Amino acid sequence: MRDIYRGLLIALAGVLALWLILSFWPLSVGSRVALSLLVMLLGGAMIWRQHRASQVRAIAIRERGDAILPPEDFQGAVILVCGDNAPLFASGSRHRETRQDWYLRVKDAEQLPRLAEHLIQLRPALASHISVMLAVVPEQHASGDDFTQSLRGWQRAVAQCRATFGRLPPLWTVTWVSPPAACADAEPAWFAETSQWPGIRAYPSAQPSLSLAEWARESGADRHLSRLSQGLWLDSLLAWQNRAVNELLAVRRGDLPVMTPCAQGICMAPVNGIAGNLWQRHITAITALPPDVAATSEPLPLPELLLPALPRRRGVSHRMAFWRYVGLLGGTFLLLAMLASWMHNQRLIRSVGDHLALYHRLTGDPAAPKLRAQQRLRADGALLDDWLRRGEPLRYRLGLYQGVRLIPPIEAAVSDWAPPPPPIIQRVIQDPKTLRLDSLSLFDYGASVLKAGSTKLLVNSLVGIRAKPGWLIVVSGHTDNTGNAKLNQALSLQRAEAVRDWMRDTGDVPESCFAVQGYGASRPVATNDTAEGRALNRRVEISLVPQASACQIPGQPSALSQDDDASQHNGE
Repeated sequence: MRDIYRGLLIALAGVLALWLILSFWPLSVGSRVALSLLVMLLGGAMIWRQHRASQVRAIAIRERGDAILPPEDFQGAVILVCGDNAPLFASGSRHRETRQDWYLRVKDAEQLPRLAEHLIQLRPALASHISVMLAVVPEQHASGDDFTQSLRGWQRAVAQCRATFGRLPPLWTVTWVSPPAACADAEPAWFAETSQWPGIRAYPSAQPSLSLAEWARESGADRHLSRLSQGLWLDSLLAWQNRAVNELLAVRRGDLPVMTPCAQGICMAPVNGIAGNLWQRHITAITALPPDVAATSEPLPLPELLLPALPRRRGVSHRMAFWRYVGLLGGTFLLLAMLASWMHNQRLIRSVGDHLALYHRLTGDPAAPKLRAQQRLRADGALLDDWLRRGEPLRYRLGLYQGVRLIPPIEAAVSDWAPPPPPIIQRVIQDPKTLRLDSLSLFDYGASVLKAGSTKLLVNSLVGIRAKPGWLIVVSGHTDNTGNAKLNQALSLQRAEAVRDWMRDTGDVPESCFAVQGYGASRPVATNDTAEGRALNRRVEISLVPQASACQIPGQPSALSQDDDASQHNGE
């Protein structure tokens, strides 16, 4: 894949990972920050590594050049020629091109994995067209041990190509030997064994393949001796090849896997050999007559007739591979995002379900715990209603949102219970002439103005308080010890005055009948360490105190004159 596509894939993967972490996955704030930094560091490291690898490949391309590579839209077979490949190429040439094939010469076994990787990097669409051809020219070797070591080196190089192709590349072998003396002037003869046809078949020039029996029958009287010699030569060559090549490839040795060629070809054409080569020794051991060494300057013929037997698949271009990876990344992101959305919705359902279960488990006695549970449900309902109107957060979406079906049970639970009304009046009678009222029943918290609706309470509570001469109506205000002491004292006095003013104006009682006092928190009737005690201490007390000169109501005799009249009546 080209470097620009790799960079785009790395950037896309980083963006999707950050989006998943920040918007979907259920993580704490610290974990999100840490994972986001990790993703950015990994993305930067991968882009830097990709840049370095691109520079290395650019240097390698400048050194080797890519003029020997086929074009990316090439439709034929691309063949990496290994083994004894020098006789197949002209001097100094590194590739041969035909109408339907492209042959690349591999100089040594160490170059094969690098050339394969280089070819895949620059021409990925040709990956399915590539195969490895092992060229065997026994007349180029004088030592059997050297030939075996060379063959094992090429076998190891083919095995190393597995990392590039993801599998062993298709391997096929072609052997060239000089024809027998009776056929020295004949055209090159081709024979092959493929998976399409059982046994060895002959491939006459410009004719379909034939079995060896059909090939021998088609020979005329003038070519009978020639084909008979070629047949004997072929049997000898097959025996040598099975022993020297096929058995070596078919046995696993250490990390070298078993390799089964997909096709095996044999060509009888003049080959420049060396004296005492392997083929001469093999024939001499059979016939006691060594064959002659041919002399030719032409490259060996290419195995064009065998190419239809090679496996072929459709290639994948840079762009196709890029979009495949984009689809894979998008699918992975969507799968993880849906999993995160499902987890968020499950947590929401579990949280609301716990609140509902706790609410229904509480009986309401005492009322405070159930009231708190009801307030939590009201908060849950308000949040879900807001999401219904404005849209739920992204992390709950992707078709998995469950909040809508939670609203009806929340509304039903909130409506089926109401807390009992708070006590309006707390009366603690210490003596028959003292009335005690709860301050918060008459006033708002921290206020000294009578609440709306408190008038009725005062009327019902103060029925027994009557203004009469000689009695002083004492109104005293008290608070708990919460807050500033001076402010509490002033607040208690102001509340007492507010009650005095209401009684004065409502009952048309002279102001001389009242005495107002504000004690703040100085006279508690209960402990201030508990909520119940502080509620008792927040009070307004009204009491009647005898005082002879108090409460002179016009039209009524004073308390002193009433006593005098009583004494005169008794004296009479």
